[in-house]
Amino acid sequence: MDIKHLKHFLALAEQLHFGKASAACHISLSALSRNIRQLEQQLGAPLFNRDNRSVQLTPEGQTFVSYARSAVSEWHTIRNQVQDAQGQLQGEVSLYCSVTAVYSLLFDLFQRLREDHPNIEIKLHTGDSDQGIAHVISGEEDLAIAARPKNLPRELAFKPMTISPLVFIAAKDQSTLEQPFVVPANPKDWSQMPMILAEGGLSRQRTDAWFRSIDVAPKIYAQVAGNEAIVIMVSLGLGIGVVPKIVLDNSPTINRIQILDVKPELEAYDVGLFALKKNLKKPLLSALWQLVS
Repeated sequence: MDIKHLKHFLALAEQLHFGKASAACHISLSALSRNIRQLEQQLGAPLFNRDNRSVQLTPEGQTFVSYARSAVSEWHTIRNQVQDAQGQLQGEVSLYCSVTAVYSLLFDLFQRLREDHPNIEIKLHTGDSDQGIAHVISGEEDLAIAARPKNLPRELAFKPMTISPLVFIAAKDQSTLEQPFVVPANPKDWSQMPMILAEGGLSRQRTDAWFRSIDVAPKIYAQVAGNEAIVIMVSLGLGIGVVPKIVLDNSPTINRIQILDVKPELEAYDVGLFALKKNLKKPLLSALWQLVS
């Protein structure tokens, strides 16, 4: 099978949208459709159910995802070993992180990578950082930048990059608010305070544990996917939020936000790079991993 066809299949399996997948692969819609049909003909089974509205993997397609990821990974490994023997590292490494991480952590790393290994190409994907570890474990991404959980999965390697406090925030200008958002004096007042919290992930876990410690069920105004969106909603005076300070420091609305002096403090984020331990044997991943100080 053509390795490019396998990459095109994986792109469509991830996007489940022909237009987005063709754009990601830099090929036309017709070329992508033709390559998928060729794979299906070679396998003798449909890989996707598609109609005018949606694209979904078939059971056979879901099984084929594992093979395709393994085959593409092995191809890159062999190619890199050959090229490394000739004194050069060349190829792709995929990295998943939040937009905040792009602003705050990647500039220096990418600069060192360009200087030391100019032929390594980074495929950068951004999204909710709480999904990063899952993407690495599933094989969708080679690397991810995220906060270290309390219990690190055994198959993962972690290299710390920075530490960020987890802070309570409120709008700085509250002159138009009927009820000011200040640090509540007691647990009863906390129960009346509208909260804007993450839908899930480490931030939500630690915030829920904090409220349990004072025996209060928080009054949830909104549950949001993505810390950047929490900062925006808080800046509009909609409630008190909880975000990593690194997100606030890189937010365009930082001048409209104040950090509340809440005690006891929430446990800080230990932010760093994640990879599967077995993949660090690959020359490309090892080279990038070593650049993180």
